[in-house]
Formats: sequence, C-alpha cells, structure tokens
Amino acid sequence: MFMAADSAVSVLAAMITPAVLISACGTLLLSTSNRLGRTIDRVRQLSADFETLTQEEDPDLLKRGKISLIFQQLDLLTSRARLLQRILTLLYRAVGIFVCTSILLGAVALVERIYAWIPVFTGAIGASFLFYASMLMMIESRLALTGSYKEMDYLWERGQQYAPPDLLESYKSKRPFGI
Repeated sequence: MFMAADSAVSVLAAMITPAVLISACGTLLLSTSNRLGRTIDRVRQLSADFETLTQEEDPDLLKRGKISLIFQQLDLLTSRARLLQRILTLLYRAVGIFVCTSILLGAVALVERIYAWIPVFTGAIGASFLFYASMLMMIESRLALTGSYKEMDYLWERGQQYAPPDLLESYKSKRPFGI
C-alpha cells in the first residue's frame, strides 16, 4: 500500500516538473509579446514621421538625415519583428511539448517502465526550444540596443547644432570615455 502511494507521489512530482518550465515559457511569452507590440508601435510611429517629412517636394538636408535614420530604424525593426515572431513560435511549441511531457509522464506510469524514455525525450525537445528561443532573445535585444544607439547618435549630432555652447561643453565634460 505504501509502495503504491510513494509511486503515485513520485509520478505526480514528475508531472509537475514540466509545469515549472511551462510557467517560465509563459513569462517569456508575455515579455516577447510585449516587445513585439512595442516594435509594431514603433514602426507605425516611424511611418507617420516619414509621411510628415516627405510631404514637401524637396526635403532639406535636416529632413534627409531624419529620413535616413527612419530607414535604418525600419530595417532593424523588421529584423526584430521577424525574430520576435520566431521566438513566440518556439515558446508556444515549448509549452505544448512540456504539456505533452507531463501527460506522457502520467501515461508511462500506468504502463510499463520500458517507455520511460519517451517523456524524457519530449522534455528534452521542449527544453531545446526554450534554449533556442532564449538565444534568439539575446540577438533581438542586441538589435533593439543597436537601434537605440543609432537614434541617440542622430539626436546627438542634431542637438549639437541647436544646443547653447555652454550646455554642450558641460555635457561633453560629463560624458564618460568621450562617448
């Protein structure tokens, strides 16, 4: 009697383990969905900016610089959106596989132990998807940072033309490493 209870507890414990990974995937899914939404919002804003800047027939040099920045940003945002979509797909697959693993753990406990490798295999596939999605998130984060740097550089260049000289000197002295 105690042996059956111990066996049932170990099966339940094993079935709950993928739930922790499902929770981790859920958190990443929420974060990634938010990042994709912000990326899409940024593309829409850049599109509106582009429309405003190109209303005139002959944009001046300042507008050309801004238009160039918009195209650079759109290129990065396109890459980010594609990566984020791939990441979401991987995370949803990982969740599905972890749920499958949990079910298989229960099913294997009911049949012969010879099939115990099946949930281990599916769990490893789910973990692989989670790992790959995490690697892609690092790449996407670098793209987001690159876009921010390009925009900051553009604003710094333009700001120097309009800022008072004393403010520029003060700011240059505060910038670490001359960056």
